[in-house]
Amino acid sequence: MKKYTLILVLICTLSLAKAQENDTTSYTNLEAIFTRPFVLNGQSGNVNTAIGGYLEGNTNYFSTDGVSDGFSMEMRRFNIFLYASLHERVKFISELEFEHGTEEIALETALIDFEVNPALVFRMGILLPPVGYFNQNHDGPKWDFINRPLVSTTIIPATLSEIGMGFYGKIPFKQNIFTYEAYLVNGLQEGIITNETNRTLLAAGKSEEMFAEDNNGTPSLTGRVALKNKLMGEVGLSGYSGIYNTFKLDGMMVDEKRRASLVALDYNGGFGELTVLGEAAISYVDVPDSYGQQFGAEQVGMHLDLIYPIKKGRILSWNGMTLNAIFRFEYADYNKGKFEETKGNIFDDILAIVPGLSLRFSKNTLLKANYRRHWERDILGNPAVKTAGFQFGFASYF
Repeated sequence: MKKYTLILVLICTLSLAKAQENDTTSYTNLEAIFTRPFVLNGQSGNVNTAIGGYLEGNTNYFSTDGVSDGFSMEMRRFNIFLYASLHERVKFISELEFEHGTEEIALETALIDFEVNPALVFRMGILLPPVGYFNQNHDGPKWDFINRPLVSTTIIPATLSEIGMGFYGKIPFKQNIFTYEAYLVNGLQEGIITNETNRTLLAAGKSEEMFAEDNNGTPSLTGRVALKNKLMGEVGLSGYSGIYNTFKLDGMMVDEKRRASLVALDYNGGFGELTVLGEAAISYVDVPDSYGQQFGAEQVGMHLDLIYPIKKGRILSWNGMTLNAIFRFEYADYNKGKFEETKGNIFDDILAIVPGLSLRFSKNTLLKANYRRHWERDILGNPAVKTAGFQFGFASYF
């Protein structure tokens, strides 16, 4: 984990010395759910209700060790947003998500903010816990890559929605903006270890029951602090921690309290026209001894995205276009433990590279072309299974 953290720290340090302001606005990741075009357009037009959304789809052609299932097309998401200004300092926002057509329908966000002042806002409802950069800022049109980062979806269980309440705030000073968030939420549940993957998986701890009640009556705590500087970009440190198992039934203790925790470091900035996005995370899960060594008590992961415009302006018959060269490096280790018998490392990891191109018609609409190659090892460290393939897709707000 130290080397992944060092990569992000080094990027941030270099940015302080060399980078130019990549985002000319004062928006931070804290405000990601409100910096969508339909909200911004509605506010500028002095309307108190707005509707919008986004859609994304793609093609896939992959082979694993030379074996392929062939070519397929995928309609990944169609999401609908609703926004309303209920009072001068009270606002509502929601997001309804349809994945793979209507295979999965989920209410991803439905919250109300009550602003005392910009430095103190009370929030309650179905919210996106601020773990890392991606979970609150995951809309497809904002990303030049087709697949979401592994660390954000398998170590951090994004997208993660929870019913909760808490406070957040934004405090500008000089050329900096400090933001904070702190929420109590129902928390992840026992699927973290009682799942079909035969490994610890925080994403499997999500459940529809989370929106109705806490399975153990002990809320989880999540929060993030971040600093955005005009030269270095935004750096955030976040966490999530709570009891995930049902330890009491009818007033009787039936198990020990078992905790799942996450810590994440994220960066969003750039060097001149080069955009740099990165996230590193580590999770700790109290796993019962009876589950065996394939269930990792510690997991780590990171990703680093580089995006550089190679042509701006008129492309073919379109004006205002941007053609980007993109590259992603990512790694996830799902079991940082050692075998009890041999003291050798347990593996169960995956490493991937994703070069590609993206063609932006505007900030809100783009085409994406990715080549993905990854190497995945089992817990014994046998020769890696190699998967490679091409993807082509689109994403757009509306």
